[in-house]
Amino acid sequence: MSSSSSPPSRQNVVVLGATGSIGRSTLDVIRSSGGAFAPLALSAHARLADLLKAAIEYRPRFIVASDEKAAAAFDWSHLPKETTLLTGTAGLQEVASHTDADIVVSAIVGRAGLEGTFAAIQAGKRVALANKEALVVAGHLATELAQKTGAEILPVDSEHSAIFQALKAGRSEDVKRVILTASGGPFRKFTQKQLAEATVKQALAHPTWQMGPKITVDSATMMNKALELIEAKWLFDLTAEQIDVVVHPQSIVHSLVEFVDGSLVAQMSPPDMRMPIQLALTYPQRTECPAKQLDLATPFSLEFEPPDYERFPALKLGKEVAKRGGTCGAVLNAANEVAVQQFLEGKIRFTDIYRVGRHVLDEHPFEASPQLNRLLELDAWAREESNKWITCCLRQAKDQACSTT
Repeated sequence: MSSSSSPPSRQNVVVLGATGSIGRSTLDVIRSSGGAFAPLALSAHARLADLLKAAIEYRPRFIVASDEKAAAAFDWSHLPKETTLLTGTAGLQEVASHTDADIVVSAIVGRAGLEGTFAAIQAGKRVALANKEALVVAGHLATELAQKTGAEILPVDSEHSAIFQALKAGRSEDVKRVILTASGGPFRKFTQKQLAEATVKQALAHPTWQMGPKITVDSATMMNKALELIEAKWLFDLTAEQIDVVVHPQSIVHSLVEFVDGSLVAQMSPPDMRMPIQLALTYPQRTECPAKQLDLATPFSLEFEPPDYERFPALKLGKEVAKRGGTCGAVLNAANEVAVQQFLEGKIRFTDIYRVGRHVLDEHPFEASPQLNRLLELDAWAREESNKWITCCLRQAKDQACSTT
């Protein structure tokens, strides 16, 4: 990589999911760039007041409110005159593929980010990808499309950014494996019994990262690492056997690459998403970053331990899906989104999240080479099947409770 001080020219950035944690960090990077980057378009789903506030501050050419009903009911009278309001999925696709867009930051959480990401890839853009679900659901299609259109997919997840950087140390044919680090989340030392009784408040108390509720729960179940494992397969053209996970509570070593000679190359930095975001924007150059720097003059320790696949069985699902491919990623992701939401609403137990994913994965009609429309059909099926399974289990639990009183 070059070490030049700034990108060669002003870059127009589209931020899909501008009001989430990644989106806000991206705007901070843009704010600190000295004019190297400018927001062309910003989007949000439900946080429309925050979107309006960002529009007033950054004066983008477009904003997109993806929830059309909420957008219709919102007061946009203070929207800057130079900013055009778009709505719905069509609006996301329009800004993601806009002729003047240089970089699209895909930071919408979950399957909802799929259309915008694919529109950017179809248009041959640089995609700074935080929406791992796009590759989990349709990795084979996204990577094939990028090869055809010349789009760049650069990772924003700290783990995948670390792998991306560490891979520069050797030839691809000399890579033995990549090792994703996991903080272990808030339940790293919980017993099986404690996990079964874990509360929403406990699950949202992540020890090192500040993230949205869905991703924070995924970290607690380690489903986020399962999804990242699947994403890594597609990003770096690896087999499932070449991807491992290690628990690293300090979240300083963000991932490692092991080469055939036994060398391990790691990327280290404090747990701050602004650094991988900025690299995705400026690559192949590096610039000064607003993120906190690692202070080697202050003593600290680094711990590593193997993950417990019995207490955190979501990792098994990730390995399985990475091996099988096809439709597996789409249905696992959909089931997990439903289950996490039901847990956040207090309707199911923490340990039920894995059970929903396992059930849907086992019951779905597997196809090895699905097209995008089929993946979307199975996404809808998996959500319906997940809700049916949860309703059935809740009914059974209620009947059992009644029979014992």
